[in-house]
Amino acid sequence: MDGNDKGTGGEPGEPAGPRPQTPGRGPALPPDPAATPGTPAAAPPAPAAAPTAPPPGIAGLKLGYQIAAACALVLVAVAACVHVGMLFLHVAPSNTLTKQHGDAVDAWIYPEFEQNWKLFAPNPLQQNIAVQARAELRTADGGVRTTDWYDLSARDGADIDGNLLPSHTQQNELRRAWDFYAGSHDAQNRPVGLRGQLSERYIRRIAYMRLDRERPGGKGDEIVRVQLRSRTTNVRPPKWSEEKVSPKPVHRLLPWWSVTPDDLPLASGGTSENGSENGPENGSKNGAGSTSSDGSENGSGSGPRPNAEGAAR
Repeated sequence: MDGNDKGTGGEPGEPAGPRPQTPGRGPALPPDPAATPGTPAAAPPAPAAAPTAPPPGIAGLKLGYQIAAACALVLVAVAACVHVGMLFLHVAPSNTLTKQHGDAVDAWIYPEFEQNWKLFAPNPLQQNIAVQARAELRTADGGVRTTDWYDLSARDGADIDGNLLPSHTQQNELRRAWDFYAGSHDAQNRPVGLRGQLSERYIRRIAYMRLDRERPGGKGDEIVRVQLRSRTTNVRPPKWSEEKVSPKPVHRLLPWWSVTPDDLPLASGGTSENGSENGPENGSKNGAGSTSSDGSENGSGSGPRPNAEGAAR
């Protein structure tokens, strides 16, 4: 046995004692207690508790806000049920409820929620109705002049033709206003109930604003009265139909209406006692057979201007 091998049992030429650490390996790791026989292992640390997310919806609010939100939802649900019920009674055939509470139903529906079911009627509207208007002007020199007729329906049709996105005003304002007036007046243009007076003011203001937009007079001229008429023509049936309709148009002439201060855009002023008769300072009166105080012959429905074409049939 070689002398270098004493007490080591190592390789030949290796000195006795502990082995030096290999350069570049870093410090030795501490011994693992679990690897030591007889030493108990340390318990792992408990994970931190995650924050609890608030429940979604109303349940996540405070009690006071929950009560307020619940009350609001109940009110919305009740209003929706009442509205649907009123609409049903309005469009349903006449029954006991509508006979007893018809005024309440009409007060809820008109004028914002009115429904028109003519499109779904067995015999829908088969007429072309053209609404025309003219104005009586007080000129700058104090005279009175009557304009020609302006075809308001034709102007709406021209604005709609070729327009991919026509406005609701162009499509329905004049048409619905005339239908509102015709449905609340008799053949002698006498209003039937309070809705008749409302329809008069509504269509009068539409006619005034549209005529004023056309600038019918010169500088300093003022519109003091307006008049409307309609021309109704039946739509011809198809060739294969045996239905016979008259091709002759039917005209309806309305009386002259004085323009009140409330009819002017953004005007402030009191309405007359009946809501439609008191006009500007010309003293003209609204009603059949009346004349203005300046002696002009443009009375409401009287005088030589309305001819057979404009007479109501």
